[in-house]
Amino acid sequence: MSRLCIIILTKNEEKDIEAAVQNARQCADEVLVVDSGSTDRTVELAKKNGARVVFREWDNDFAAQRNFALTQTAADWVLYLDADERLNEPLAKRICDIMAADAKEAAMKKQYSFQRKTVAFGKKFSYGPLHPDWVPRLFPRESVTWEGKVHEHPECKLPLEKLPGHVEHYTYKSWQEWADKMSKYSSIWAEEAYKNGRRTTLPEALVHGIGSVFSMLVVQRGFMDGWMGICLSCMYCFYTMQKYLKLHEMQNET
Repeated sequence: MSRLCIIILTKNEEKDIEAAVQNARQCADEVLVVDSGSTDRTVELAKKNGARVVFREWDNDFAAQRNFALTQTAADWVLYLDADERLNEPLAKRICDIMAADAKEAAMKKQYSFQRKTVAFGKKFSYGPLHPDWVPRLFPRESVTWEGKVHEHPECKLPLEKLPGHVEHYTYKSWQEWADKMSKYSSIWAEEAYKNGRRTTLPEALVHGIGSVFSMLVVQRGFMDGWMGICLSCMYCFYTMQKYLKLHEMQNET
């Protein structure tokens, strides 16, 4: 039977970390928390609930955090979860079955994805910016690396298979939290884009913003989630414009 390490990246996650570790332990041999300098009780609570905690200083690079985690475990498989994500029972059971069978099917290894459903502002979303998506998260440890400072993605050449069940993503509890995260993500995006030689104009920022509203409200059918979905789709315009405005500001400062 193969060993599975579930990896959770944290910084000041004391509200979620206990439930996250307990949820992960239903199918993990090891729960590894990679903390980037929490000043609350995150580390204490993670250890109390059976997780192993390591530290890596935050440098605005999500992929670097995930790649660092790969060097901190000897498990055969790794599964990445955020502190605010929970495996449902069918998904956890299927993961356990894969670990039990892997030793007999070593030549047939794959990477696996599962569906992520978002719960925000006390509501489960089915459309728009927070529509359910499929995320590749379960890999043989030596087969994967991560790229991208924000909206990071895995690089894995193994065949991809979708798993039954899903994770519930308990994200934004307030509009202030949403605004704070979008500000952080837009800054990271702009810094990486500038570093990679991308440049923009003010008209382009406006066009991207308007395009994002159409995409989220119409193409992704954000209106189907009611007034909250419509508001969120419109707010996504400001996030998109903010990315390009920050990039424009950077290029004008040099």
